[in-house]
Amino acid sequence: MTTGASRLPPVAILAGGLATRMRPHTESRPKSMLEVAGEPFIAHQLRLLKRAEIGSVVLCLGHLGRQVADFVGDGSSFGLQVAVSHDGPALLGTGGALRRALPLLGDCFFVLYGDSYLDVPMRALWDRFRDSRLPALMTVYRNEGRWDTSNVVYDGARVSYYSKKERRADMAYIDYGLGLLSAGLFADRPEGVSFDLADLYEGLAASGRLAGWESRQRFYEIGTPEGLADADRHLRAGS
Repeated sequence: MTTGASRLPPVAILAGGLATRMRPHTESRPKSMLEVAGEPFIAHQLRLLKRAEIGSVVLCLGHLGRQVADFVGDGSSFGLQVAVSHDGPALLGTGGALRRALPLLGDCFFVLYGDSYLDVPMRALWDRFRDSRLPALMTVYRNEGRWDTSNVVYDGARVSYYSKKERRADMAYIDYGLGLLSAGLFADRPEGVSFDLADLYEGLAASGRLAGWESRQRFYEIGTPEGLADADRHLRAGS
């Protein structure tokens, strides 16, 4: 997939995990297929991406991924071009899944967590990414521990520190669930090896190579029962 002057790059949706926090609901169906506001969550995500000028999506699937692929098909019912990348017999983690999907993604791409509903101006993110001349960008939200545990130090231009494990008093922001990555970041990663995208982000922040973009609008997610109920209320109200 190539990116023209006016076309935004593709979006990789990471939807391959086991979703253990949502059991028993996810024992027989993947998290992306959980019902939210009367239909599978992935439908809401894809329509939102279409409204944000996205044309191409790559679904990175693992656990019960065939259900998602069968529901979405080629994406035409959502006005999108959708391709699928499967982890295979062993789950590859968020980073390994992206490494496998690279042939479908091109030189750079958005990456979106499969449990996140984020109403953001994708073109503004793309412009910020290009202007930064850095290999990656992370969207952040000034969370201050409100919605989940804050994990980002952001200086207004770059993410200077990021960790899911180490907590610091100056972590006022949280990873918003959407980023932009250059394919070259995966050049030294062998295909088929599991690793976490968070580890890649952590290294980029430490080396000063992770741009940031702050969203002023709160995020919605379906990673927990409480989050799913909140997202359901929000999307029903929007409808």
